[in-house]
Amino acid sequence: MKVIMQNGAIEEYTFEDQIGRDALRHTASHVLAQAVKRLYPQAKLAIGPSIKDGFYYDFDIEGGFNEEDLQKLEAEMKKITKENLKLERFTLPRDEALKLMAEEPYKIELINDLPEDAELSFFKQGDYVDLCAGPHVTYTSAVKAFKLMSATGAYWRGNEKNKMLTRIYGTAFASKPELEAHLTQLEEARKRDHNKLGRELEYFTTVDCIGQGLPILLPKGARVIQKLQRWIEDEEEKRGYLLTKTPLMAKRELYKISGHWDHYLDGMFVMGDPADETKECFALRPMTCPFQYQVFLNRKRSYRDLPMRLGETSTLFRNEDSGEMHGLIRVRQFTISEGHIVLRPEQLAEEFEQCLSLAKYCLTTLGLWEDCTFRFSQWDPNRTDKYEGTAEQWDEAQSIMGELLDKLLGRENYVIGVDEAAFYGPKLDIQCKNVFGKEDTIVTIQIDMLLAKKFGMEYVDSDNTMKTPYIIHRTSMGCYERTLALLIEKYAGALPTWLSPTQVRVLPITDRNNEYTDKLVDMLISAGVTAESDKRAEKTGYKIREAQLAKIPYMLVVGDKETEEGTVSVRRRGSMEMTTMTAEEFVKLIVEEINTKKR
Repeated sequence: MKVIMQNGAIEEYTFEDQIGRDALRHTASHVLAQAVKRLYPQAKLAIGPSIKDGFYYDFDIEGGFNEEDLQKLEAEMKKITKENLKLERFTLPRDEALKLMAEEPYKIELINDLPEDAELSFFKQGDYVDLCAGPHVTYTSAVKAFKLMSATGAYWRGNEKNKMLTRIYGTAFASKPELEAHLTQLEEARKRDHNKLGRELEYFTTVDCIGQGLPILLPKGARVIQKLQRWIEDEEEKRGYLLTKTPLMAKRELYKISGHWDHYLDGMFVMGDPADETKECFALRPMTCPFQYQVFLNRKRSYRDLPMRLGETSTLFRNEDSGEMHGLIRVRQFTISEGHIVLRPEQLAEEFEQCLSLAKYCLTTLGLWEDCTFRFSQWDPNRTDKYEGTAEQWDEAQSIMGELLDKLLGRENYVIGVDEAAFYGPKLDIQCKNVFGKEDTIVTIQIDMLLAKKFGMEYVDSDNTMKTPYIIHRTSMGCYERTLALLIEKYAGALPTWLSPTQVRVLPITDRNNEYTDKLVDMLISAGVTAESDKRAEKTGYKIREAQLAKIPYMLVVGDKETEEGTVSVRRRGSMEMTTMTAEEFVKLIVEEINTKKR
């Protein structure tokens, strides 16, 4: 396909090329905007870029758009593509550009925000003209396969203080088979979406009067989190971590020492007036580090005390934007396997490697490691206002981390993210994709050479001099809520047996078998298995189907024969076969599966 580049040159690309793909989808967004202006001329245009899997366009229109509107717009878009309108790029001086866009207030704002000497480029297709840098395909007929996906609210420029606009999302491909394959994939993803499946399986819920980003974990979800937490705390204890329990809030003075008050105040929930220095002001903790440092500071420390590995199952609070909330993936209150290692500089390489090894073990056991990608998040030397420390300190920390990542992961296995570091140090972000392909960080490991000094943390070294330690901030598994969401999606709700909230359901055929059923449940519970019975006066086939829908790993069907012989008829999740064995044999089988954390 021919593509009009941002400088006006026309070049040849295919849909397989990123430029070609972006140009086609960007053009699709203009076709959508033209359709909107034809059918709803009162709508005001905002912006319409291509994005990873498609495009969107933001409009200011009273009442927004519903599903019927989207169908009308799709039909109008098809007309526009059949008209085979030519796209033409042209430029205008600022005063003429302002006149051309006089009826479009959002375009006027964009023009006024551009530098005085900026080139103001436009693209025209038929009677539709838009302020745009490009790129675009040369004719609308190239937009052959597209679909409008949804309409939702979006603040102008992503700022909640601005007006709420209506955003229409769409996708576009080079051919109809590619589009249909993508839509099929999306449909499968929706079936696995934890925000849908997790509610249906009663893992969690949300309540309007409690608020966005504050999920209620129902008994099933709470049980899975409990299993994960016990496992993580035991694993950390084996690796020499000391368990701590620290407050959920602190006075602003703590956050001023750490720097969070200056660099992270907008992301904190504050109780009191942050500007009134005459009164006490508290904030819920968005992190645990300055709290855990007090354990080190509790008494004088020697080099023999290091490394000091501190671990905590921490509940944290972060004031995320309302538009960012999504099920259990992004929330305002969450629990995390947070830890801090206070160490001597010469211990840094070994401890960092052990942190990565623990994260790999945890994520591999969960079945998530193979889906992970890695980002080396660095500072931006051009934005020193965002970060603590000097360029020399950052260069040293990033050089050390880079060497470690090259050794442990290989340079080809991670990408560098500039201006993505914590304000006190570089970090490794281990990210995992959800079913829709969006990556979220699940584990971080950070090197910090700055905060120990701010808190006056020192130790007596072997030469009897006082030294400032380094600190590693790390998580072993990350946020429990986010991990639960990813597990629900990966396994389509059918969690591995060791994690399942109910591992066995015993199904008596008649009331005569109830006593034996109770004995089996007690035997399983005594062996550490989460088990329950279904004694309802329903047909056995109905009870089996319900257990299958609830994604329970094992069903034990017991009738008169099983009761008399002390056996069980075992039906595994997803299987149509029944296997008969003694109760003792089944207990041994499932305990082995749980203990080995088999997937």
